[in-house]
Amino acid sequence: MLAKRIIPCLDVRDGQTVKGVNFINIRQAGDPVELGAAYAEQGADELIFLDITASVEKRATFAWLVEKIARKLNIPFTVGGGIRNADDVARLLDAGADKITINTAAVRQPELVEKLAARFGSQCVVVAIDTKNTAKGDVVYIHGGRTPTEQKTRDWAREVVERGAGEIMLTSMDHDGTKNGFALGITCELAESLPIPVIASGGAGSKDHFVDVFKKGKADAALAASVFHFGEILIPNLKRYLRQFEIEVRV
Repeated sequence: MLAKRIIPCLDVRDGQTVKGVNFINIRQAGDPVELGAAYAEQGADELIFLDITASVEKRATFAWLVEKIARKLNIPFTVGGGIRNADDVARLLDAGADKITINTAAVRQPELVEKLAARFGSQCVVVAIDTKNTAKGDVVYIHGGRTPTEQKTRDWAREVVERGAGEIMLTSMDHDGTKNGFALGITCELAESLPIPVIASGGAGSKDHFVDVFKKGKADAALAASVFHFGEILIPNLKRYLRQFEIEVRV
């Protein structure tokens, strides 16, 4: 059995790590370089960096900041925000990223998933899906959660798999920052039906929420931000707790 992964996420705006609730009410959470180094030291399995305003501001991700963080890491590093084409990806990989994640650009140009997988390999391409439950069902949002689309979450997840995505990062906008637990239903549905790993994101507030997302949600990895940034949960303690429930993690 593959070990479950614990992944801190750095949502970065104007060079600083921030965190909100339901994608709004943003507050400062610290220096991303220092946080990244601390998480690598604590035993995080991977680190994800999201430049959360790059797409809506129609600019590229801050490669200089990616490079500074990457120098401090000895764990896989995934970077997203503002990626529009293969050249953007090449620039981020050169800066030290191991994988990239795309959301807005993938929805706008679905063929981009295929192009990136062909050039860099599926293992490099993580498709981020920001999902919200609406009157129309679970739908995909873009531009950092600002813009709804006509894409149904389940259909879009299946499409990106067919196009060559190597992994899906599923963020429930309804649960994001609430600390009330992950969206177990849709996470489980995608994790059990898709042939690629699913990273669950949005809602972590306690160690039991991680147990639930692995046991009930069947996620391959769990991502969290504020509970790690503000010291509410320490990664070594979390991993020891998970092992009590026979959840395989790297220690």
